[in-house]
Amino acid sequence: MNICIFGASSNDIDQAYMDAVFNLGKKLAERGHTLVFGAGARGLMGAAARGASAGNGEIVGVAPTFFNVDGIIYDKCTELIRTETMRERKQIMEDRSDAFIMVPGGIGTFEEFFEVLTLKQLGRHGKAIIVYNQDGFFNSLFQMMDECVEKGFMNHVTNEIYQVMTDTDEILSYLDGYTPEVGKVFKF
Repeated sequence: MNICIFGASSNDIDQAYMDAVFNLGKKLAERGHTLVFGAGARGLMGAAARGASAGNGEIVGVAPTFFNVDGIIYDKCTELIRTETMRERKQIMEDRSDAFIMVPGGIGTFEEFFEVLTLKQLGRHGKAIIVYNQDGFFNSLFQMMDECVEKGFMNHVTNEIYQVMTDTDEILSYLDGYTPEVGKVFKF
């Protein structure tokens, strides 16, 4: 299975986040899965890739050509795909992946998550979406999502088409048993 991880590119975060996502990447590879990611060497993207490398896994990195700066791209990708735009980057990551995991991150991570969530809601894919809520990082996001439902801006079903998990083994076991919901359009 090709599993896409969306996450922070910043190194200015607590080491506990780095260690947890390294562990996720390593376990993903040890189970025979391929990591698909934004090709970054830093932050949680880099941690996931280093973990996948430590687990002897395949790594597909996707990066726009304007990321041609020393130290930005993870240099041990099994396959590195270059794009002209960020939009192309996301499209390739989405197309090449069978599942998505959002780990802690910032605006880019949120944007990637919301795109695959919207596409699933519209029936454009039936792939698994998991939020790795390490140390409650996403609790305020879930509060906002619940408020959108309460105030009528979003249907409650949207909050039911992704899973929230806090344990890497639980995440990978869920993915191993996941059956895609192809063509299903969710209420919105």
